[in-house]
Amino acid sequence: MHTAALGAAFAMVSVFTSGCHEDYTPKPRSYFRIDFPEKQYTIYRSDCDYSFEYPVYAVIKPYQGPGAEPCWINVEFPGYRGKIHLTFKPLHGDLAIFVEDVHTLAYKHIIKADDIVEKPVSIPDRNVYGLIYEIQGNTASSLSFYVTDSIRHFLSGALYFSVEPNKDSLAPVVKFFSEDVEHLINTLTWGK
Repeated sequence: MHTAALGAAFAMVSVFTSGCHEDYTPKPRSYFRIDFPEKQYTIYRSDCDYSFEYPVYAVIKPYQGPGAEPCWINVEFPGYRGKIHLTFKPLHGDLAIFVEDVHTLAYKHIIKADDIVEKPVSIPDRNVYGLIYEIQGNTASSLSFYVTDSIRHFLSGALYFSVEPNKDSLAPVVKFFSEDVEHLINTLTWGK
């Protein structure tokens, strides 16, 4: 009887524990929903020989970091911890040097980048030519570019976010603000 009672107890425990067991499937990681403002633009007119349209939800501030020059600015997106850092240089036969500097800076991300896609810029009616680097992956900058008229003006920029790089969580934010960078480039006009 002792063996029969032990067998019955074991059967009861098995029934109870098997009834409580569910197949566990891990849930995919989720991120906070991000609400974006409606796309609207206003004109930025610079004393530095260029102007462009920028989003109304951005603030333009002079760049005040190391090596700052008078025509360097940040187009900041305060609610999103992002910015487009813009540097302007007048050309004096040094176009190749500036182009190489932007190329080198973009390709410094290759260590952590999944890919770097180069998109040419050509807007002949406004003498705007250049290259956009879409930097894919967990990198400090997800987009950089330069545009020039090849004679007098050179403008370069990069899109940065002050957060830890995570391509999955940042993807919608990068897409949204990359459109603003492209709008800036497509509305760019040179002075003088």
